[in-house]
Amino acid sequence: MTDVVGASATGPGLARRRRRRWIRGTALGAGVLFAGVLGGGWALYTKLSDNITADDAAAAELARYERERPTALVRGAQNILVIGSDTRAGDGNRRYGKDSGTERSDTTILLHLAADRRSATAVSLPRDLMVHMPGCLQSDGHRGEPSFTLFNSAFEVGGSACTVRTVEKLTDIRVDHYVVVDFSGFKDMIDAIDGVQVCLKKPIDDKAAKLRLPAGRVTLDGEQALGYVRARKSLGDGSDTGRMDRQQQFLGALVGKVQSSDVLLNPAKLYPLLDAATSALTTDPELASLRGLYQLVRGVRAIPTEHVQFLTVPREPYVYDSNRDQLVAGRADALFSLLRADRPVAVTKKNASPGDSASTAFHGNTAAEDSCA
Repeated sequence: MTDVVGASATGPGLARRRRRRWIRGTALGAGVLFAGVLGGGWALYTKLSDNITADDAAAAELARYERERPTALVRGAQNILVIGSDTRAGDGNRRYGKDSGTERSDTTILLHLAADRRSATAVSLPRDLMVHMPGCLQSDGHRGEPSFTLFNSAFEVGGSACTVRTVEKLTDIRVDHYVVVDFSGFKDMIDAIDGVQVCLKKPIDDKAAKLRLPAGRVTLDGEQALGYVRARKSLGDGSDTGRMDRQQQFLGALVGKVQSSDVLLNPAKLYPLLDAATSALTTDPELASLRGLYQLVRGVRAIPTEHVQFLTVPREPYVYDSNRDQLVAGRADALFSLLRADRPVAVTKKNASPGDSASTAFHGNTAAEDSCA
Protein backbone atom coordinates (compact mmCIF):
# COMPACT_ATOMS: atom_id res chain seq x y z
CA MET A 1 0.00 0.00 0.00
CA THR A 2 1.38 3.40 -0.97
CA ASP A 3 1.56 5.97 1.82
CA VAL A 4 -0.18 9.29 1.25
CA VAL A 5 2.15 12.17 2.11
CA GLY A 6 0.90 13.89 5.23
CA ALA A 7 -1.64 11.19 6.07
CA SER A 8 0.51 9.36 8.64
CA ALA A 9 0.58 10.67 12.20
CA THR A 10 4.32 10.07 12.23
CA GLY A 11 5.09 10.74 8.58
CA PRO A 12 6.78 13.59 6.72
CA GLY A 13 3.58 15.63 6.64
CA LEU A 14 3.54 15.87 10.40
CA ALA A 15 7.23 16.72 10.45
CA ARG A 16 6.62 19.57 8.00
CA ARG A 17 3.68 20.87 10.06
CA ARG A 18 5.78 20.76 13.21
CA ARG A 19 8.59 22.55 11.42
CA ARG A 20 6.19 25.27 10.19
CA ARG A 21 4.89 25.70 13.74
CA TRP A 22 8.47 25.92 15.05
CA ILE A 23 9.38 28.57 12.44
CA ARG A 24 6.20 30.52 13.24
CA GLY A 25 7.03 30.20 16.93
CA THR A 26 10.54 31.47 16.39
CA ALA A 27 9.23 34.42 14.39
CA LEU A 28 6.65 35.13 17.09
CA GLY A 29 9.29 34.98 19.80
CA ALA A 30 11.51 37.39 17.87
CA GLY A 31 8.51 39.62 17.24
CA VAL A 32 7.65 39.72 20.93
CA LEU A 33 11.25 40.58 21.78
CA PHE A 34 11.51 43.39 19.24
CA ALA A 35 8.05 44.68 20.15
CA GLY A 36 9.31 44.86 23.72
CA VAL A 37 12.38 46.72 22.54
CA LEU A 38 10.29 49.25 20.65
CA GLY A 39 7.72 49.57 23.44
CA GLY A 40 10.27 49.79 26.21
CA GLY A 41 12.48 52.20 24.34
CA TRP A 42 15.89 52.19 22.76
CA ALA A 43 17.50 51.73 26.17
CA LEU A 44 16.74 47.99 26.20
CA TYR A 45 18.42 47.39 22.85
CA THR A 46 21.36 49.57 23.87
CA LYS A 47 21.78 47.74 27.19
CA LEU A 48 21.96 44.32 25.54
CA SER A 49 24.29 45.60 22.84
CA ASP A 50 26.55 47.37 25.33
CA ASN A 51 26.81 44.17 27.39
CA ILE A 52 29.11 42.69 24.73
CA THR A 53 32.81 43.49 25.03
CA ALA A 54 34.57 44.23 21.75
CA ASP A 55 38.12 42.85 21.58
CA ASP A 56 39.62 45.74 19.61
CA ALA A 57 43.21 44.89 20.57
CA ALA A 58 42.90 41.38 19.15
CA ALA A 59 41.37 42.75 15.95
CA ALA A 60 44.31 45.10 15.52
CA GLU A 61 46.79 42.27 16.07
CA LEU A 62 45.04 40.04 13.52
CA ALA A 63 44.97 42.91 11.01
CA ARG A 64 48.75 43.20 11.41
CA TYR A 65 49.10 39.60 10.17
CA GLU A 66 46.32 39.67 7.57
CA ARG A 67 48.64 38.75 4.69
CA GLU A 68 49.68 35.47 6.33
CA ARG A 69 46.16 34.39 7.35
CA PRO A 70 44.26 31.72 5.32
CA THR A 71 41.87 32.79 2.59
CA ALA A 72 38.20 31.82 2.86
CA LEU A 73 37.41 29.42 0.01
CA VAL A 74 33.60 29.24 0.07
CA ARG A 75 31.47 32.35 0.11
CA GLY A 76 28.83 32.29 2.82
CA ALA A 77 30.43 29.54 4.92
CA GLN A 78 31.62 30.78 8.30
CA ASN A 79 34.00 29.56 10.99
CA ILE A 80 33.58 30.80 14.55
CA LEU A 81 36.15 30.06 17.25
CA VAL A 82 34.47 29.68 20.65
CA ILE A 83 36.87 29.99 23.60
CA GLY A 84 35.92 29.17 27.18
CA SER A 85 38.26 31.11 29.44
CA ASP A 86 39.44 29.56 32.71
CA THR A 87 40.29 32.91 34.31
CA ARG A 88 39.59 33.09 38.06
CA ALA A 89 39.40 36.88 38.00
CA GLY A 90 36.07 38.67 38.12
CA ASP A 91 32.85 38.37 40.14
CA GLY A 92 31.90 34.80 41.02
CA ASN A 93 34.92 33.19 39.39
CA ARG A 94 37.38 33.02 42.30
CA ARG A 95 35.61 30.06 43.89
CA TYR A 96 37.02 27.89 41.09
CA GLY A 97 40.63 28.51 42.12
CA LYS A 98 43.22 31.16 42.89
CA ASP A 99 43.60 34.01 40.40
CA SER A 100 47.23 33.84 39.31
CA GLY A 101 46.92 36.80 36.97
CA THR A 102 46.87 34.57 33.90
CA GLU A 103 44.27 32.56 32.03
CA ARG A 104 44.22 29.71 29.55
CA SER A 105 41.60 28.43 27.15
CA ASP A 106 39.74 25.83 29.17
CA THR A 107 37.57 24.85 26.20
CA THR A 108 38.05 25.71 22.52
CA ILE A 109 35.62 24.77 19.75
CA LEU A 110 35.86 25.57 16.05
CA LEU A 111 32.27 25.92 14.82
CA HIS A 112 31.76 25.59 11.06
CA LEU A 113 28.48 26.87 9.58
CA ALA A 114 27.77 25.55 6.09
CA ALA A 115 27.15 28.18 3.41
CA ASP A 116 23.58 26.93 2.90
CA ARG A 117 22.98 27.00 6.68
CA ARG A 118 21.64 23.46 6.59
CA SER A 119 24.33 22.02 8.86
CA ALA A 120 26.85 22.95 11.51
CA THR A 121 29.95 21.09 12.70
CA ALA A 122 31.61 21.85 16.04
CA VAL A 123 35.16 20.54 16.45
CA SER A 124 36.71 20.44 19.94
CA LEU A 125 40.42 21.23 20.12
CA PRO A 126 42.10 19.57 23.15
CA ARG A 127 43.79 21.92 25.57
CA ASP A 128 46.79 19.56 25.81
CA LEU A 129 47.34 19.33 22.05
CA MET A 130 50.94 20.08 21.00
CA VAL A 131 50.94 22.84 18.37
CA HIS A 132 53.19 25.34 16.63
CA MET A 133 52.35 28.70 18.19
CA PRO A 134 53.45 31.81 16.27
CA GLY A 135 55.27 34.71 17.87
CA CYS A 136 52.45 36.55 19.66
CA LEU A 137 52.10 39.96 21.26
CA GLN A 138 52.06 39.50 25.04
CA SER A 139 50.20 41.49 27.67
CA ASP A 140 53.46 43.21 28.70
CA GLY A 141 53.88 44.61 25.19
CA HIS A 142 56.70 42.28 24.18
CA ARG A 143 56.43 39.84 21.30
CA GLY A 144 57.33 36.23 22.03
CA GLU A 145 59.20 33.81 19.79
CA PRO A 146 57.41 31.06 17.83
CA SER A 147 57.32 27.84 19.85
CA PHE A 148 56.06 24.27 19.89
CA THR A 149 53.88 24.10 22.99
CA LEU A 150 50.51 23.24 24.53
CA PHE A 151 47.56 24.63 22.63
CA ASN A 152 45.95 26.32 25.63
CA SER A 153 49.16 28.29 26.23
CA ALA A 154 48.24 30.50 23.27
CA PHE A 155 45.42 32.18 25.14
CA GLU A 156 47.61 32.72 28.20
CA VAL A 157 50.44 34.20 26.14
CA GLY A 158 48.55 36.36 23.65
CA GLY A 159 44.81 36.15 24.27
CA SER A 160 42.23 35.55 21.55
CA ALA A 161 44.43 36.91 18.72
CA CYS A 162 47.17 34.39 19.49
CA THR A 163 44.60 31.58 19.77
CA VAL A 164 43.05 32.49 16.41
CA ARG A 165 46.46 32.62 14.72
CA THR A 166 47.44 29.28 16.27
CA VAL A 167 44.21 27.61 15.10
CA GLU A 168 44.62 29.03 11.60
CA LYS A 169 48.21 27.79 11.46
CA LEU A 170 47.08 24.36 12.68
CA THR A 171 44.10 23.95 10.32
CA ASP A 172 44.68 26.37 7.41
CA ILE A 173 41.03 27.40 7.98
CA ARG A 174 40.10 31.08 8.07
CA VAL A 175 38.50 32.06 11.39
CA ASP A 176 35.79 34.61 10.56
CA HIS A 177 34.72 35.41 14.12
CA TYR A 178 35.77 34.58 17.66
CA VAL A 179 33.88 34.54 20.95
CA VAL A 180 35.27 34.27 24.49
CA VAL A 181 32.87 33.10 27.24
CA ASP A 182 33.65 33.31 30.97
CA PHE A 183 32.55 31.11 33.90
CA SER A 184 30.03 33.43 35.49
CA GLY A 185 28.26 34.23 32.23
CA PHE A 186 27.93 30.53 31.36
CA LYS A 187 26.18 29.84 34.67
CA ASP A 188 23.81 32.77 34.20
CA MET A 189 22.81 31.56 30.73
CA ILE A 190 21.87 28.13 32.07
CA ASP A 191 19.91 29.59 34.97
CA ALA A 192 18.09 31.97 32.60
CA ILE A 193 16.46 29.02 30.84
CA ASP A 194 15.74 27.09 34.08
CA GLY A 195 18.53 24.58 33.55
CA VAL A 196 19.44 21.98 30.95
CA GLN A 197 18.56 18.28 31.14
CA VAL A 198 21.29 15.66 30.70
CA CYS A 199 21.44 11.91 31.12
CA LEU A 200 23.89 10.46 33.64
CA LYS A 201 24.87 6.82 33.20
CA LYS A 202 26.06 6.66 36.81
CA PRO A 203 25.51 8.75 39.97
CA ILE A 204 28.04 11.52 40.55
CA ASP A 205 29.51 12.34 43.95
CA ASP A 206 32.38 14.69 43.22
CA LYS A 207 33.57 17.05 45.95
CA ALA A 208 36.09 18.81 43.70
CA ALA A 209 33.39 19.69 41.13
CA LYS A 210 30.80 20.30 43.88
CA LEU A 211 28.49 17.76 42.27
CA ARG A 212 26.21 15.17 43.85
CA LEU A 213 23.70 13.88 41.31
CA PRO A 214 21.67 10.69 40.77
CA ALA A 215 21.83 8.52 37.65
CA GLY A 216 19.28 9.07 34.88
CA ARG A 217 17.75 12.28 33.56
CA VAL A 218 18.82 15.28 35.62
CA THR A 219 18.23 18.99 35.07
CA LEU A 220 21.41 20.91 35.86
CA ASP A 221 21.33 24.50 37.07
CA GLY A 222 24.12 26.90 36.17
CA GLU A 223 26.46 25.96 39.03
CA GLN A 224 25.98 22.23 38.44
CA ALA A 225 26.38 22.61 34.67
CA LEU A 226 29.69 24.39 35.07
CA GLY A 227 31.01 21.68 37.37
CA TYR A 228 29.75 19.00 34.99
CA VAL A 229 31.46 20.38 31.86
CA ARG A 230 34.70 21.36 33.62
CA ALA A 231 35.34 18.30 35.80
CA ARG A 232 38.23 16.28 34.44
CA LYS A 233 40.12 14.09 36.88
CA SER A 234 37.21 12.80 38.96
CA LEU A 235 34.58 11.93 36.32
CA GLY A 236 34.71 9.15 33.76
CA ASP A 237 38.23 7.90 33.05
CA GLY A 238 39.81 11.13 34.27
CA SER A 239 40.96 12.16 30.81
CA ASP A 240 40.37 15.28 28.78
CA THR A 241 38.63 13.02 26.25
CA GLY A 242 35.83 12.26 28.68
CA ARG A 243 35.47 15.91 29.56
CA MET A 244 35.21 16.97 25.90
CA ASP A 245 32.56 14.29 25.32
CA ARG A 246 30.52 15.70 28.22
CA GLN A 247 30.93 19.23 26.90
CA GLN A 248 29.69 18.20 23.47
CA GLN A 249 26.70 16.32 24.88
CA PHE A 250 25.82 19.23 27.12
CA LEU A 251 26.06 21.75 24.27
CA GLY A 252 23.78 19.52 22.20
CA ALA A 253 21.23 19.51 25.02
CA LEU A 254 21.61 23.29 25.38
CA VAL A 255 20.94 23.81 21.65
CA GLY A 256 17.77 21.73 21.94
CA LYS A 257 16.58 23.65 24.99
CA VAL A 258 17.16 27.08 23.45
CA GLN A 259 15.41 26.04 20.22
CA SER A 260 12.38 24.83 22.15
CA SER A 261 9.24 26.98 22.23
CA ASP A 262 9.55 27.04 26.02
CA VAL A 263 12.36 29.57 25.57
CA LEU A 264 11.66 31.20 22.20
CA LEU A 265 8.01 31.96 22.96
CA ASN A 266 8.57 33.16 26.50
CA PRO A 267 9.90 36.74 26.73
CA ALA A 268 10.35 36.23 30.49
CA LYS A 269 13.02 33.62 29.65
CA LEU A 270 14.24 34.99 26.33
CA TYR A 271 15.32 38.39 27.65
CA PRO A 272 17.25 37.02 30.68
CA LEU A 273 18.96 34.57 28.33
CA LEU A 274 19.99 37.38 25.98
CA ASP A 275 21.08 39.54 28.90
CA ALA A 276 23.20 36.74 30.39
CA ALA A 277 24.62 35.66 27.03
CA THR A 278 25.63 39.15 25.91
CA SER A 279 27.15 39.92 29.33
CA ALA A 280 29.30 36.78 29.09
CA LEU A 281 30.80 37.54 25.68
CA THR A 282 33.99 39.15 24.47
CA THR A 283 34.02 39.07 20.66
CA ASP A 284 35.62 40.49 17.55
CA PRO A 285 34.30 44.03 16.89
CA GLU A 286 32.04 42.89 14.03
CA LEU A 287 30.04 40.67 16.39
CA ALA A 288 30.08 43.05 19.35
CA SER A 289 26.50 44.30 19.00
CA LEU A 290 23.00 42.83 18.86
CA ARG A 291 22.95 43.60 15.16
CA GLY A 292 26.20 41.70 14.61
CA LEU A 293 25.02 38.69 16.60
CA TYR A 294 21.64 38.71 14.85
CA GLN A 295 23.28 38.65 11.44
CA LEU A 296 25.14 35.52 12.53
CA VAL A 297 22.30 33.78 14.37
CA ARG A 298 19.44 34.36 11.92
CA GLY A 299 20.87 31.82 9.47
CA VAL A 300 21.66 29.33 12.23
CA ARG A 301 18.25 29.11 13.88
CA ALA A 302 16.76 27.03 11.05
CA ILE A 303 19.45 24.31 11.17
CA PRO A 304 17.75 21.05 12.25
CA THR A 305 19.24 19.75 15.50
CA GLU A 306 20.07 16.44 13.82
CA HIS A 307 22.35 18.39 11.47
CA VAL A 308 24.30 20.00 14.33
CA GLN A 309 27.32 17.72 14.85
CA PHE A 310 29.98 17.60 17.55
CA LEU A 311 33.33 15.85 17.32
CA THR A 312 36.90 16.08 18.57
CA VAL A 313 39.79 16.63 16.20
CA PRO A 314 41.51 13.27 15.51
CA ARG A 315 44.43 13.00 17.90
CA GLU A 316 46.60 10.48 19.71
CA PRO A 317 49.10 10.54 22.60
CA TYR A 318 52.11 12.73 21.88
CA VAL A 319 55.05 10.55 21.01
CA TYR A 320 57.33 12.12 23.67
CA ASP A 321 54.74 12.53 26.46
CA SER A 322 51.64 10.37 26.82
CA ASN A 323 49.99 13.09 28.91
CA ARG A 324 49.94 15.34 25.83
CA ASP A 325 48.17 14.98 22.47
CA GLN A 326 49.24 15.24 18.85
CA LEU A 327 47.15 15.24 15.68
CA VAL A 328 46.58 12.03 13.76
CA ALA A 329 48.01 13.66 10.65
CA GLY A 330 46.06 11.94 7.86
CA ARG A 331 42.65 12.03 9.51
CA ALA A 332 43.05 15.53 10.92
CA ASP A 333 44.13 16.84 7.51
CA ALA A 334 41.10 15.13 5.93
CA LEU A 335 38.76 16.79 8.43
CA PHE A 336 40.30 20.23 7.95
CA SER A 337 40.08 19.85 4.14
CA LEU A 338 36.37 19.05 4.35
CA LEU A 339 35.66 22.05 6.55
CA ARG A 340 37.83 24.34 4.43
CA ALA A 341 35.94 23.32 1.27
CA ASP A 342 32.54 23.40 3.06
CA ARG A 343 31.94 19.75 2.25
CA PRO A 344 29.79 17.43 4.43
CA VAL A 345 31.47 15.80 7.41
CA ALA A 346 30.16 12.33 8.26
CA VAL A 347 29.99 11.80 12.02
CA THR A 348 29.45 8.37 13.59
CA LYS A 349 28.79 7.39 17.18
CA LYS A 350 31.78 6.70 19.41
CA ASN A 351 31.36 2.90 19.32
CA ALA A 352 30.97 2.69 15.54
CA SER A 353 33.72 1.81 13.09
CA PRO A 354 35.14 4.91 11.39
CA GLY A 355 35.28 3.03 8.08
CA ASP A 356 38.07 1.92 5.81
CA SER A 357 38.97 5.36 4.48
CA ALA A 358 40.60 7.91 6.74
CA SER A 359 38.28 10.60 5.36
CA THR A 360 34.93 8.78 5.41
CA ALA A 361 33.73 9.40 8.96
CA PHE A 362 34.69 10.83 12.33
CA HIS A 363 33.52 9.81 15.78
CA GLY A 364 31.16 12.24 17.50
CA ASN A 365 27.49 12.93 18.10
CA THR A 366 24.64 15.21 17.06
CA ALA A 367 22.64 17.71 19.05
CA ALA A 368 19.52 15.58 18.46
CA GLU A 369 20.91 12.46 20.16
CA ASP A 370 19.44 11.39 23.50
CA SER A 371 22.14 9.87 25.67
CA CYS A 372 19.47 8.15 27.77
CA ALA A 373 18.01 6.32 24.74
